[in-house]
Amino acid sequence: MNENEIGKIIINTAFNIHRDIGPGLLETVYEVILASELHQQGLQVDRQVPIAIEYRGVCFDEGFRADLIVENKVIIELKCIENLNNAHKKQLLTYLRMADKKLGYLLNFSEALMKSGIVRVVNHLAE
Repeated sequence: MNENEIGKIIINTAFNIHRDIGPGLLETVYEVILASELHQQGLQVDRQVPIAIEYRGVCFDEGFRADLIVENKVIIELKCIENLNNAHKKQLLTYLRMADKKLGYLLNFSEALMKSGIVRVVNHLAE
């Protein structure tokens, strides 16, 4: 399964969760539910994955934590905030570059309509 196929499943699942329970819960609640729902669909989902970074030859074991990594291909960064902004997109793009992944999604479950809270981010440097 490629990144785009995984992405379709992620988006559909996020829509269903938002429809069923709506906005207003903590980010960790959506993280647990999304991970469970994706896993039930047969996908490998890892939560709070530490990603090492290297800076000037020094490796730091935990540069950041990815909220979810699906099938070891797609990073999901969850938010429960009033509005996403460019800083959030840059954060996810940095995560994708550091983890050498091609595709990521910002999912903001606080939006009234889930479609307004979905941002697809592509790392064009990944092979």
